[in-house]
Formats: sequence, structure tokens, C-alpha cells
Amino acid sequence: MLIMMRFMPLRVLLLADTHLGFDLPLRPRVERRRRGPDFFANYERALEPALAGEVDLVVHGGVVLFRSKVRPQLVRMAFEPLMRVADAGVPVVVVPGNHERSSIPYPLLAAHPEIHILNAPRTVHLDLRGLRVAAAGFAFEREDIRGRFAELVEQTRWREQPADVRLLCLHQTVEGARVGPVGYTFRRGADVIRGRDVPPGFAAVLAGHIHRRQVLTKDLTGRPLAAPVLYPGSIERTSAAERDEPKGYMTLEIEPDAESGGVLRSWRFHELPTRPMVDVAVPAAGLDRGRLEALVRLLLADVDPDAVARLRLDGKPEPDAGEVLRAAALREIAPKTMTLTVQWPRSRG
Repeated sequence: MLIMMRFMPLRVLLLADTHLGFDLPLRPRVERRRRGPDFFANYERALEPALAGEVDLVVHGGVVLFRSKVRPQLVRMAFEPLMRVADAGVPVVVVPGNHERSSIPYPLLAAHPEIHILNAPRTVHLDLRGLRVAAAGFAFEREDIRGRFAELVEQTRWREQPADVRLLCLHQTVEGARVGPVGYTFRRGADVIRGRDVPPGFAAVLAGHIHRRQVLTKDLTGRPLAAPVLYPGSIERTSAAERDEPKGYMTLEIEPDAESGGVLRSWRFHELPTRPMVDVAVPAAGLDRGRLEALVRLLLADVDPDAVARLRLDGKPEPDAGEVLRAAALREIAPKTMTLTVQWPRSRG
């Protein structure tokens, strides 16, 4: 009698664009509320399901660190949570992103046998609960990804070994991705992958680089993609353009199928806590120091004291009023729990 084995779906945790180290000086000269700890806190929260044994695989879609040249201490801080996940028996696949300049600094710190960094086009083969899992991908490509995408995918050699589930891991822009408060859509350009170029044979494309969470299933003509493209978005807001966007990570369930590379059965977005991000318009034209300070105090009184706030000056105040907008003066005016910046009017001419 032939007995057919039925495997449980593969459970994947997808996060990306963690930007660790942003606004986090290791030796701060001034004590003030910074945003760096917010990024690390959400990073830890996003990895909790992996540490609890609720997923089989973690994929980081790129930009672990906020820039390429950072202190070794920050690299250790960034990779320590991933190493804890790997120590718990959950493999981690990392796609180097554009902020890492397509490489992970201090690679010896990532030399854990269960942490796999796609520095070059390749395929990582894993045995997860008896499932043959293949994670193919490559680091962020700056030069004509539109023209070279198919070539780079083939360089991963993803076809050479059988697999029950195949994943394509990227840190790139795929056409149809949307960003910004008005929903700008990427359509063409040397840095945009055509939807029709996503190859069949993968259960899903797991991607970073786009900070808004979204799932692409069709190209710009409405034709279905060969595999859905999932962007979990960034774990924190990195600019005012993202102030209304929820931030978080995704979990996926993928049904194994050796012929098709698997089928994405379900996905879920898990929202992470974020501080409110607000713009405060300051009609400052012609105000002297005393009147500007009184106005700023009045306006900030209506802002959430936990906010990431930006004062946007409408018009230039009198020269002496600039003292009110110096960092030290604003720290005396704003609540200690608030992160505050100033945007001056743009010069004309």
C-alpha cells in the first residue's frame, strides 16, 4: 500500500528595512529622546515568534543596518538577536540591501551555521521538518536590475536541486510597488523589475527596499505574476512621508509542492507599535524671540508628548528669534519624551 505523506505548511517570518543604528550614537554628547531605541525595540518584537518556535524560517529582506560604515559594537548589537534566533534552531536568511552597499560588514560576526547571507547570487538549501526548502537570491543590485534580473536569478542556480518549497529573496523594486502619501507607483526605469520577468517555479518573492507593506499579485497590465511579491515594509517610520503608514512584519504559510515550488496559502501582517509622527506648522514670519517662543509653547501643548514632531516654519522670523529654535532651547520647551526637529523655509533664488 502506498502511503502519501502530508506535510504541514512551511511557516516563514519576513521582516525588512530595520535600519538599526539610526539616531543611536554610541556615545551621545547630549541627553535627549532619540529614535534609535524604537527601531531596536520593534526589531526584538518582530523576532519574538521565531524565538517562541512559531515559525520555521526567518527571512530578512535587507537593510539590517542604517548605513554601510558603522562601529563593530553596532554590528554586534544588530546581529545578536538574529544569532539568538539561529541558536533556537530557526535558520535565518539575510539579503544585503542598498544601505549595506550590497554586503554585510564584519561578516565573521555572521558566521553562524544557521545564518545565511546572500552576498552573491546563490541558493540556500534547508531541511525544515522534513521539507526541502530552497531560498534563492542575491544582494541589492545597483546597475540595471531591469535588464539583468533574469540573468542574476539564473546565477543562483535555483533549478539544480529538487525542493518542496522555493523562495526568491530580493532587495529591489518590482513594478507596481507604491510608496509615499500619494501612492506613487513604480512603473519603469533601470532600477525597476518588470512584473512579467518574475519567473515561475517559486512560491513567493520575499522582498525588502519598499517601506510600505504590500503584496503584488499582478503586473501593470493586470496579468497575474508568476509568484506573489511580498513587501513587509520597514519596522519603523524613517521619514515624514511614512507618518500615516502602519509598520510591522509578515508571517506566511506555504503549502509544499515539488512541481510548482509551493503555494502561498496565507499571509498576515503584524503591526508593531510606533510613536505618532506629526508636522506642526509654525507661522513664524516676522515674529521676534518672545512671540515665537510663546507660539511654539502653545503649539506643542496640543501635541502628543510621545510624538516624533517636526516644526515646519512658514516664513522667516526676526534674526533674534533663531535662538528659540536652537536644539538646547527646544529641549527646555518640549516635553522630555518628545523627539523634535525643525524645518526652516526653503530659500528662494
